[in-house]
Amino acid sequence: MHPMPPAPTSCVFCAIARGDAPAAVVLRTEGLCAFLDARPVFKGHVLIIPEAHVPDLDSLEQVGALFELAQRVSRAVQVALGAQGTFVAVNNKISQSVPHLHVHVVPRSKGDGLRGFFWPRGKYDSDQERDQVARALAAALAALPARS
Repeated sequence: MHPMPPAPTSCVFCAIARGDAPAAVVLRTEGLCAFLDARPVFKGHVLIIPEAHVPDLDSLEQVGALFELAQRVSRAVQVALGAQGTFVAVNNKISQSVPHLHVHVVPRSKGDGLRGFFWPRGKYDSDQERDQVARALAAALAALPARS
């Protein structure tokens, strides 16, 4: 098990988790906190965080509980807000507005104006390039130890 770095005293998400900063909390459960994003993509946009300071996805030891809660929040957003679905996303290091792991659950409905991913899509130059990238990723996955 890797020791977590101490939480920065300025981490707003740690302050929210401790109850020291205001937030519209929708659920606190066994080491996790879910609250409304202060600057939502759409009303009902929820952020889910580990209460302990975890800087990014790579540092999270146990992913199951976090994504089980994301699934539960996704269902609740659809029921409570009449959303047709959700967009669930995690920025990992790059584009993290707060350097504390957080999962976005954004309500979605057909015609809401959000266009798929927020970045341009590309193509591989060839099937050979695609296969080379797949082999490189497969080799890296085989070399990484699985977390238990």
